[in-house]
Amino acid sequence: MQKKYFITGISTEVGKTVASAIVTEALQADYWKPIQSGDLENSDTDKVRRLVSNETSVFHDNSYALQTPMSPHAAAAIDGVRIELDKIVAPNTENHLVIEGAGGLLVPLNDTDTILDLIQPEYKVIVVSRHYLGSINHTLLTVNLLKAKGFDVALLYSGDEHPTTEAIIEKMTGVSVIGRIAEEPYIDSNVIREYAELFKERL
Repeated sequence: MQKKYFITGISTEVGKTVASAIVTEALQADYWKPIQSGDLENSDTDKVRRLVSNETSVFHDNSYALQTPMSPHAAAAIDGVRIELDKIVAPNTENHLVIEGAGGLLVPLNDTDTILDLIQPEYKVIVVSRHYLGSINHTLLTVNLLKAKGFDVALLYSGDEHPTTEAIIEKMTGVSVIGRIAEEPYIDSNVIREYAELFKERL
């Protein structure tokens, strides 16, 4: 059965794109970033395409490609467009699909909708958590909101290990942990393949 995985983070710059590349490679899935804000010459889709080495994955176009690296609602306003949920339609594929969000769950898309509204009931949600001062709070808020909405949630850590932080997060949420992406000196397709093999059985 083909599954859809939504990759979100507890904040911005926590490692969602690398995590998305690993999950895409592990499942030889298709990849889709519904909303890209800024970096259109080197978008997250471009980055994942470079990191994935299997021949099966298809990389689908953004629903919205915005010029400014800001929250989608603000970037859209600068571009003179309004993001509308009914124009963000998951690509039709018979393959697994990895969907990468933007920022965290409550990043606004317009005056009423957030990234959370893109997540459909059948999606498995992978939360990328990275340690920093405040990350326990951000992780618990993210995971507990998803659980309250009834989603199937798993954690994926990014960066150095922090045992006391991770122990309390896992105790208080009870969600499964896929693994950890270490603080690698560089990330290339070989590194992505190694993590894909490591995580494949836990997805």
